[in-house]
Amino acid sequence: MYILNDVCYAGEMREGIRVTEAKPLRGGMMLVSFSTGEKRLFDTTLLQGSAFEPLKDEKVFSNPVLFHGVITWNNGEIDIAPEAVYQNSYAYEEMAI
Repeated sequence: MYILNDVCYAGEMREGIRVTEAKPLRGGMMLVSFSTGEKRLFDTTLLQGSAFEPLKDEKVFSNPVLFHGVITWNNGEIDIAPEAVYQNSYAYEEMAI
């Protein structure tokens, strides 16, 4: 855990990491691209708390907006730190067909 600008974040600090693209997939999964050049899979169904309940609505989930490298939904009412997305996601490698 670390604190930056009076905000407490989980995990280790990754200086300057940002989300550059967030593509909703089926079942609450997202394919997320980071400023590191990595693509990772993130499962939004694991997010806990009443703040994330609206993501169960497909209409809300399927319309993410990036705001300064942060994934937001529902006109900014829901967001998640890019560090948390990175830490709780899995490496993804595209397969050549």
